[in-house]
Amino acid sequence: MLPADLRTAEAELLTAVAAALAKGGRQRWTAELRFEGLRILPVALRLSAALLPRFSDLRLVCPDAGATALAKRDAPDLAPAITSLGDVQRLQQADGGSDGVLLIVAPTPADYDDVERTCGQHRGPVVLLNGRLEDAAVGIGTVARERRKGFLGDWQSAYALIPTADGALRHAYPEDWCFYRRDPDGYRSLCRFDSKPDTEQLLLALEQAAKG
Repeated sequence: MLPADLRTAEAELLTAVAAALAKGGRQRWTAELRFEGLRILPVALRLSAALLPRFSDLRLVCPDAGATALAKRDAPDLAPAITSLGDVQRLQQADGGSDGVLLIVAPTPADYDDVERTCGQHRGPVVLLNGRLEDAAVGIGTVARERRKGFLGDWQSAYALIPTADGALRHAYPEDWCFYRRDPDGYRSLCRFDSKPDTEQLLLALEQAAKG
């Protein structure tokens, strides 16, 4: 079933991310809630607060100092666990690396180099929440292909809830990816995939369903 509201989606997000982190090791995870108009920082703060009792070494990492200050203002109780990419990198330079869980919130293509550098020096798991590291301007070039084969190819999905033109995609680790078709009376489960489907796979699924 698709989550009926943001509260339900966040509960699924928490369960899936916690299950992924429980694997331990130097894992790289993505988590996506692609609701239009969603303010992701409050979601990140609630997720961090829920994860900290289980992962006491978790740090919520914002892309820049401004976002870090805003997060600390909105969640003073979490302030000791909130930091920025720049601060993490400075700490890594001082001690040669870092451990614990990093929850990096909404980095953009402009943050690509900093995120890659931070992850390269980090010895623990990383969760990328609503990250958009791929730059459309280099999406079909050599740089983009190298990034997908390298750093961007290392990430696994912990959770995803993504609207599409004709429905929605949902993934909650360790389950399969589920595609839901939008019908006049609501969303209906259509099919499952072992990995994240591309647009062509979704169109083919719709065509096959239409044929009956």
